[in-house]
This record gives sequence, structure tokens and C-alpha cells, in this order.
Amino acid sequence: MKKLSKLLLAISFAVSMATSAFAVTVVSWGGAYTESQKLGYGDPTAKALGIDINWVDYSGGLSEIKAQKEAGKITWDIIDVFAMDTINGCDEGLFVEFDFDKDFPPAPDGTPASEDFFTSMPSKCAVGNILYSWNYAYNVNNVKGTPKTIQDFFNTKKFPGKRAIYSSALTNLEIALAADGVKPGKGGANIYEMLETEKGVERAMNKIKELCTDPKGGCVFWSAGAQPPELLVSGEVVMATGWNGRFFNAEVGEGAPIKQVWDAQGLDYEYFVQVKGGPNDANGNAKKALAMMTNTEMLAGSAKYIAYAPWRKSSIAVMEKGEPWYKDGKTNMVPQMPTAPQNTKNYFLVDPIYWADNGTELGEKWEAMKAGL
Repeated sequence: MKKLSKLLLAISFAVSMATSAFAVTVVSWGGAYTESQKLGYGDPTAKALGIDINWVDYSGGLSEIKAQKEAGKITWDIIDVFAMDTINGCDEGLFVEFDFDKDFPPAPDGTPASEDFFTSMPSKCAVGNILYSWNYAYNVNNVKGTPKTIQDFFNTKKFPGKRAIYSSALTNLEIALAADGVKPGKGGANIYEMLETEKGVERAMNKIKELCTDPKGGCVFWSAGAQPPELLVSGEVVMATGWNGRFFNAEVGEGAPIKQVWDAQGLDYEYFVQVKGGPNDANGNAKKALAMMTNTEMLAGSAKYIAYAPWRKSSIAVMEKGEPWYKDGKTNMVPQMPTAPQNTKNYFLVDPIYWADNGTELGEKWEAMKAGL
């Protein structure tokens, strides 16, 4: 009997080790972002499917997964990546290509997944995770009146004071053209068409230069996401561009007197990819986990913990019915979502291909412009 017990114990231990070894590993960026993913849809998916999901932090790029593939020791299943990484990794055969409407479930009303996501995917290997906004905000105590448009950000006569803007050209050129009268068009198509010309780039640069050299204005350049709210609270600037999640945390989490303006916001994105040949590729567990984590209810779940928008349009309806949706039990989250209908009347989608093709040249022009201020 003792021998049988020992045998059963050994078998149980072996099964346990095998199950643990094949836990689905999801790689993301760490901090509050990964925490929102884990709590919002990672843990609920693991519970629903009976599959362990482990979360690992990384610093971005494809070098680590390439090294794993070359060594023949792939340990990752799902990776949170930028748009260009989905394109490059897909082209290089690192990631699984999806049959989108077959691999991902429809919305609750039956709308196919391909029509339920806010925009199309950049590659056959990508599925949308969250969208965040390059937005602007102001300190309500330091501004007389109520800024409502992107033109107000540049209007130093009506709203005098310094502005904080991103230290690189990315999104600055887009908002400059929007403020200068260029209607973004669908997804910002008009803006990027203008930026394909030397005249358009010069027009955008001049708009920024005018703001930065205006005696009633002036520019403070930021590079870290925590800086814009800090600059607003300290009074060093009266308005600042920044990431909507950072502004939200300052306003709701810290009680800062900050208000965001949802006009000419730049929508940016994060995607999931599934690693080809990963530990849970052949057994189907990685795809099952990925499909569930990106369904309507699960993506809405992440917005309980962070002010980033779920890619699925149908997730907004789930949030509306459950308001106040935020984890504090008192904050409505739909008004804080970059993809909420009231926030997407005038916006552009940050174009990763445009910046991949033109970023170096524009960066040189941008730095030369800054040096001449």
C-alpha cells in the first residue's frame, strides 16, 4: 500500500510539473500596464480555461525572441508588441498568422471580430490589445477659460503661458497641422498626405516654432511620461501634451487639478502576437488563451485598472452598462477612453509606417529646428 501511495504521489508530482512547464507565457512591458493585463483578463482567462498563465517583463523589440529561436529554446508564447514589430516578425516567420474571424470570437451581437476591432491590423500576425492617446491637458487653476480644441493649445493670446511638448517630432507635426487647419480625415489620412510633402513638413515645423518662440508662450520639452502632469501641477507650464493614462492617474489617482482635451488626439496602439513554435503553439493553448483574452468582456476588464481603451468597439458597451467601471468603484471610465464616441470626433491614428520610413530624416530637421529656438 505504501509503495502504491508513493507511486501515485510521484505520478501526481510529474503531472504537476508537466502542467507547470506548459503554462502559457505572456510577455509584456511590466508595471501598472502588465498588472492591468493580468488582473483584467489574464487571471480570468486562466481560471476559465484551466490553463496557467505566467507574465514576463521585457524591454521591447524582437532580439530576445530571435535569440530563443536561434538557440532552439523558445520559452515565450504571446508577446505584447508595437505595430512595426508585428510586421517585421510576421515577415520573418517568427509569429503565427491568424485567420482572424476564425481564430477570434465575434462580438456579443454576432459582429465578426474583424469588424469589431477599432481599426484593421497592421499584419496577419497581429491582434489588437489596447489603444492609448497622445492627448493634451491643462491645469484648471492656471488657465482662465476652458480650452476645447487643438487650436486652443496653440492660442497664446487667449491662453498665455508655456506649453510642454514631446521632445521628438512624433505627433508634434500631426497636431501642428491639425491646429493649422488641416482636417485629419479618416484616421488622419489628410494629415499624413500633407506630411509626405516638404511644404507640409515645413508648415508643421513653423507652427511649432511659432509657439515656442512666442513671448506669451514658449516650449518645455518632455521625454518621460511622468513629466507632463508634473509640469502642469508645478505651474511651469499651463498646457502639456502627454499620454492619456498618465493624465488620468494624476487627475483621478492623485487628485491633481488636471483636465484633458479630446481634440486632435493621436491614437497609438499595442498588439499581441503568438510565437510560432512556442511551448503552447502545437497544443493550441496559446491560441485559446489569446482568443479569450482579446474577446469583448476580457478586453473591457483591463480598463478597470488602467485608462487605456480596449481595441474592441463592443467592449465600450460592456463598460457603459457596468459604470462606474474603474477599480475605485466611483469613477466612470468610458469618458476616459480614447475610443469613446465623444472622444473620437477629431483624431488621427499614429502611422507607424510613415514614421519608420521618415523618422530619421524628420528627426534631423526637428533637432535643427529646436537648436535654432
